[in-house]
Amino acid sequence: MHSDLQTTPPANLNRDSITRLVTRFYRDVRADNLLGPTFEGVLAGRWDAHLPRMVAFWSTVMLGTHSYKGNVYAKHMVVPGVTPEHFTRWITLWRQHTSAAFDAASAGRFQHVAMGMASQLYRGHFGQPLNPHHTDTGAQP
Repeated sequence: MHSDLQTTPPANLNRDSITRLVTRFYRDVRADNLLGPTFEGVLAGRWDAHLPRMVAFWSTVMLGTHSYKGNVYAKHMVVPGVTPEHFTRWITLWRQHTSAAFDAASAGRFQHVAMGMASQLYRGHFGQPLNPHHTDTGAQP
């Protein structure tokens, strides 16, 4: 018996499609009036190094490449000025981008992993669970 994680990914789910997703998503994050200043405050001048790390992370998660080495939790817990609204906006944009880029099953996997990470980080920042169904109507596509 095989689990969903052991199956071959769809043909459109590959490193190139993940690179496109990450590039487009973070382009919109940078342009977003809420997320942009926070991300820019942490990554100013280092976007060229950050984006390949995000591609490696999502390739590891979605394709099993084991190309990402790092501690997601530790990196994000030191970001200053994070509010609950940052989480809501990030999740909303991620859902929009993954749904536009991939079939429903692949988008659902991307979203499930992101929600799990966001939930852990949210609890770490605020000491309470994140509402997984909350969305932000102010997100800029």
